[in-house]
Amino acid sequence: MENFVLTIACLLIGMGLKRLPGFPREGGTVLNLFVIYVALPALVLLKIPELAWSRELLVPALMPWLMLALGAAAVLGLAALCQWSRPVIGCLLLLVPLGNTSFLGIPMVQAFFGPAAVPYAVLYDQLGSFVGLATYGSLVLAVYGNGQGTPTPAGILRSIFLFPPFLALLAALALRPFAYPAVMTALLKTLAATLVPVVMVAVGFQLTLKLEKEILAPLTMGLCLKLIAAPLAALLVCRLLHLDGQAARVSIFEAGMPPMVSAGALAILAELAPPLTAALVGLGVILSFATLPLLSQLL
Repeated sequence: MENFVLTIACLLIGMGLKRLPGFPREGGTVLNLFVIYVALPALVLLKIPELAWSRELLVPALMPWLMLALGAAAVLGLAALCQWSRPVIGCLLLLVPLGNTSFLGIPMVQAFFGPAAVPYAVLYDQLGSFVGLATYGSLVLAVYGNGQGTPTPAGILRSIFLFPPFLALLAALALRPFAYPAVMTALLKTLAATLVPVVMVAVGFQLTLKLEKEILAPLTMGLCLKLIAAPLAALLVCRLLHLDGQAARVSIFEAGMPPMVSAGALAILAELAPPLTAALVGLGVILSFATLPLLSQLL
């Protein structure tokens, strides 16, 4: 509970900084870049070598892809039923299957499950959500986005292999047989420790909430799918397959994360219903502070 309170406190600090007239408007972007280029790679390099390799690791590696398939199918089914516009469909196809499993997911996993569970969250994010955004997300943007070019295999591979946390994941896997020097371990611990406070301050700083009457129906359905239906589906799958270890619990928890901030940014750039996109990301973060504690009680 203490970690959860500290996480919320950092979120509120970010919201407060946004209202200071002297604080740069690009502050959230700078904090995000620090996380992507420094804090998250340090955490990956520190935590991945601690994993004990077993079949259990297949759960966080495969669960996000199952959630992506189920989420996309649910959105397409509702779109046919509700006759949504193409921008709304594209927005929901991006934001319902792809969760905020890194910026919000890793701090929340650490708060509810402890530091030992973080490597499973890293695997879920880097092998699932991030690769899903680069591949599936690129396809959605090409089909539904305004003026988006068709993604090429070379372009997709370039975006994956030039992403700093993914490069850190590859390096961590390659360095598993070796022990880090003491000074490097100390440096990684110091940098990794900045992840949670910096991420939550950045999320609070960038939190926006715009509600318009015409977006209420797809907004409600999208958030119900992402915050309620997705984790319950993941829980059902794990129960049916008799998966009850730490990796399974973290995977179910990550499945209940709100819509991905990065996917939302791309959706807005592609003009995929920007008011709906902003509301899904902003309200999703707020509601997740209620749904995630409840979800943790089921696990």
